[in-house]
Amino acid sequence: MAGLPWDWLLSPWMLAVLGLAIGSFLNVVIHRKPIMLERAWLGDVAHYLQDGSAMQRALGATAQRVSALADVGRVLGDELKALPPLTLSRPRSRCPQCGHAIAWHENIPLLGWLRLRGRCAGCGTRIAARYPLVETTTGMLFFLVAWHFGSGTTTVVYCAAVSLLMAAALIDLDTTLLPDDLTLPLIALGLLAAWRGWTPVSLPDAALGALFGYLSLWSVARLYKALRHVEGMAEGDFKLLAGLGALLGWQVLASIILLSSAVGACVGIYMILARGHGRSVPIPFGPYLAGGGVAAMFFGTTLTRLWFPA
Repeated sequence: MAGLPWDWLLSPWMLAVLGLAIGSFLNVVIHRKPIMLERAWLGDVAHYLQDGSAMQRALGATAQRVSALADVGRVLGDELKALPPLTLSRPRSRCPQCGHAIAWHENIPLLGWLRLRGRCAGCGTRIAARYPLVETTTGMLFFLVAWHFGSGTTTVVYCAAVSLLMAAALIDLDTTLLPDDLTLPLIALGLLAAWRGWTPVSLPDAALGALFGYLSLWSVARLYKALRHVEGMAEGDFKLLAGLGALLGWQVLASIILLSSAVGACVGIYMILARGHGRSVPIPFGPYLAGGGVAAMFFGTTLTRLWFPA
């Protein structure tokens, strides 16, 4: 690996281009990962419905009821098996309306969407502007990370973290799910980077950040449930903040929580008052945590001084 021009490869403009490509892949992750997870969960449900002993233990079901549940499980299992395989790489991206397979030149990040004028080449159906927006945002964040942190290992780590946060935030926004496949790697990335000295965070600070990040939101959620008797926050949020704590250190956790809570409260009030959003309908907190984490990545010390002046 010696001799590679790292200053050029990790320059802001090169990473901006890479970010566009990564953003294109993130669009696939954001769309397919929840479906893949839900199919896997339904497969588990189908399996357990056919487990007569489990149904008897859990439900006290009679023999007739056990047989009926097993029939439901078999039907569900057969429906899942009949679905075409779905992974992050297969099948090729297609138009959901006409089935037109997207050609390589139509799939060039941002440029492909602009060339097609935001419409399918096969049937003319409008392609959502969100796809190029995700690509552009990822490219811009990669550019800013490289511009702010220089051409070193910290930039590589933070670009990887930005990718995980982007996917996690938008999946949570769409489905209120925060997959372990994204939050746990963020925790591991933060701890590994601290251990190897790839970021300015020490390993003890990263470990405490992961611990305090998880426990802080877990404590709030348990208190809320004790007072209101309903779940106020999911475990995915705990893991996401744990990942940010591992990546950036325990010192910035308060800033992330305060910033994300303030923005989330403002958006929630707006949606309830202006958009008629039901008070009982959950509002995903992951996007605000991710946004607060990105802000702390760039301005952690400044934010801490702003919230807690010496």
